[in-house]
Amino acid sequence: MSTSLTSLPHRDPVLFAGIVATVVLGSAFAFQLAGYPPCDLCWWQRYPYMGIMAISLIGTALKSLPRKLILVLLALLFLTDAGIAGFHFGVEQRWWEGLATCSSYVDITDNVNDALKSIMDAPLIRCDEIAWSLFGISMAGYNFLIALGMTVFCVKKATNA
Repeated sequence: MSTSLTSLPHRDPVLFAGIVATVVLGSAFAFQLAGYPPCDLCWWQRYPYMGIMAISLIGTALKSLPRKLILVLLALLFLTDAGIAGFHFGVEQRWWEGLATCSSYVDITDNVNDALKSIMDAPLIRCDEIAWSLFGISMAGYNFLIALGMTVFCVKKATNA
């Protein structure tokens, strides 16, 4: 049996899904550290990946759990993320109206005056503004494509499990 990385999706699709989720979530936090604070919809897109990481970890550690059930749960979480990312991409493209709320990145401290200053100085992060894109596709667009692809992958693996 090959131990190469390219055979991982076939050998252990649950572990592969967890690795994909970790890379996507890590990339999102890396963008945040690079100065691209997330909007509300960006945050919402992170939560399914956290669930995927947890389920993948449990499913990888406990091989006795039914593979089909684990893969279906992963597919549902990837599909949820694809829905959020697709909605966000549509908001960015002005295909439909977004949320009424926007968010700001605020550093809360123990000092009330410092916290108030941080709130007042924080940039307003709008869900309908594209902070970064590559080849005309935003982060939400790439997230949609990855999540949708992983949904299909998990469903196919579940049907063969």
